[in-house]
Amino acid sequence: MSVSIRVLAVSAAMALAGAAFAATAAPVAPQAAMTAAPAAKKPLTAQQQRMTDCNKEATGKKGAERKTFMSSCLKGESTAAAPAAKATQQEKMKSCNADAKTKALKGADRKTFMSTCLKGDAAAAPAG
Repeated sequence: MSVSIRVLAVSAAMALAGAAFAATAAPVAPQAAMTAAPAAKKPLTAQQQRMTDCNKEATGKKGAERKTFMSSCLKGESTAAAPAAKATQQEKMKSCNADAKTKALKGADRKTFMSTCLKGDAAAAPAG
């Protein structure tokens, strides 16, 4: 029985020492954390920056639309580039049609010219 009383006494002493240490260390820790935080502000990681940017772009979107947008944005897919590419293709089509009309191209010649023009082959487009 003597051993169990010693173990109990040592356990109680450790518990009291731990509580006393925690009581004295607690007020110091928050002060140190508050003073160190502004001085050592870490820069955002690439993923954190992407999340911030995507959140700003998603303003006004709700529900499934926002979820879909955020998913594609965080993957790095540009949702703004898709409409721009269509506009560019439409502009190419207008320009190539106008060029083909001014050159009075018809049939196979027009088809060949339009193909090379729409592919963006600048050297072949004016020659046709």
